Amino acid sequence: MPRARRLLLAVAVAAIYALPTPAPAHDGPGAHTHEKPAAKAAREMATAARNLWASLSPEQKTKIGFDFSDALRYDWHFIPRARKGLSLKEMAPEQRALANVLLASGLSQSGYAKAQTITSLEAILKEIEQGKGPVRDPELYFFNIFGNPEAPGSKTPWGWRFEGHHLSLNFTIVGDKGVAGGPTFMGTNPAEVRSGPREGLRVLGDEEDLARKLVKSLDANQRRNALYEMVAPKDVLSMVIRKASPIKPVGVMMPDLNAEQKELLNSIIVLYAERLRPELAADDLGKILKAGPDKIGFAWAGGLDLGEPHYYRIQGPTFLIEYDNTQNNANHVHSVWRDFEDDFGDDLLKAHYESADPEHGHAK
Repeated sequence: MPRARRLLLAVAVAAIYALPTPAPAHDGPGAHTHEKPAAKAAREMATAARNLWASLSPEQKTKIGFDFSDALRYDWHFIPRARKGLSLKEMAPEQRALANVLLASGLSQSGYAKAQTITSLEAILKEIEQGKGPVRDPELYFFNIFGNPEAPGSKTPWGWRFEGHHLSLNFTIVGDKGVAGGPTFMGTNPAEVRSGPREGLRVLGDEEDLARKLVKSLDANQRRNALYEMVAPKDVLSMVIRKASPIKPVGVMMPDLNAEQKELLNSIIVLYAERLRPELAADDLGKILKAGPDKIGFAWAGGLDLGEPHYYRIQGPTFLIEYDNTQNNANHVHSVWRDFEDDFGDDLLKAHYESADPEHGHAK
């Protein structure tokens, strides 16, 4: 088995099978000891959402709660704009604590740390802009709950989102059968904090450094395929379209890389996948394996040196990663993971509805 394939496989299998045994819940000793990873993720998200919901006032519930079919579920963005939902600013301290439990239920430890740090950058932007830009507030991040996170065993789909400037984290859950994460957007401004007590902070530094190391390692033949433009696009190309599609050119392909370059490319993919909790990362990596790592391409546009505007994308049959650092003198990052078939749980919901009993409209 090729080394690149081994690495992705090892990560996917480890994420699934190396998880700690979940603690028994209140419905009986050892009740969840043998539950599947998807069921564990669904259960923890539903529990966190129900606990947050129970703490809210009627007015707060009106702000946070929407029908699962509401068009708002697809209306996502990463700019500082007016949003529907319940913001952290509108929550009491104990409610914020419960909201953060819900946020943590969808992310890995590193993903949660990145999300929290990204929100904290709003305070730095406020100091930099001195009131000349949009309202900057680390508490202007909003939760939405779509549908009803019912008790375990329910087959009714529901979902939730956490969103604000430079963050959009979207999750779709079908009972205890499956969870889909995506689209997943993270950005940073500044990409590197260059003054003050947090000088040197780079929340998405690994995403930049690994990709630059890869592109600079390419030989002349590899670069002819990978470097497709001398000027980087002004933003990620997929933006906030409802359903992402593959982008051409695809770049240099995995089979055309040497062993060290393959490991670098795999490391970048894993870095993005592991923003989400291990079970969801394993699902994404498993789909990449099934579709074939040899079909993954890496493309770069813009300068190669630190401080120069640049952009890259990595894509295969199932997914698209985009990274852009061109604004504010190349100190402003946008990055996103899109799933061509399962953003907003499209594939998960399709399987759910196809298994429904046509006579009663319920899943079998």
